[in-house]
Amino acid sequence: MRESQGKNVVSEADRRRLRDLAAKAAEQAYAPYSRFRVGAALLLDNGAVVTGCNVENCSYRLTSCAEQVAVARAVAEHGPSIRLRAVAVTNLNSAASAPCGACRQTLAEFGDDATLILYPGEGGAAMETTLGELLPSAFCATFLEDSTKSSPSAQNVCQVPLRKPADPGATKKR
Repeated sequence: MRESQGKNVVSEADRRRLRDLAAKAAEQAYAPYSRFRVGAALLLDNGAVVTGCNVENCSYRLTSCAEQVAVARAVAEHGPSIRLRAVAVTNLNSAASAPCGACRQTLAEFGDDATLILYPGEGGAAMETTLGELLPSAFCATFLEDSTKSSPSAQNVCQVPLRKPADPGATKKR
């Protein structure tokens, strides 16, 4: 993830709109196996909003999460330099559901520590956090710097300034 360039301000109206659009996207989900229909809405730094829904596959492993579908759609529609300001995730099952680990890493590729994450908590409570709080030690392209020096095809791994890896000594032990 890149370092945040200051506080990420997303209005209350935009937060409601993102949650509503995520719910509308969830209505289109293809979830015949789990019946867990999820929708996501991304607010890009250019003001565009892009939605996605989960698409299951009978092999389960090939299922695409709503957040990943929305990111792929955003890249397809707006290009590879997209940046995320906010992400709303919801489901039609009234279950608590923050983005899964794989989705957190996908969002980290296009967001920063201040990217707002909206999701349903226990009992359907409207929860919010930041991507930096959800994934404090994201795997970043900066970890690949040594390998990109010898691989011309890997030179464009990330074209935005990225945060430095977390200090391992600063991690709390549980």
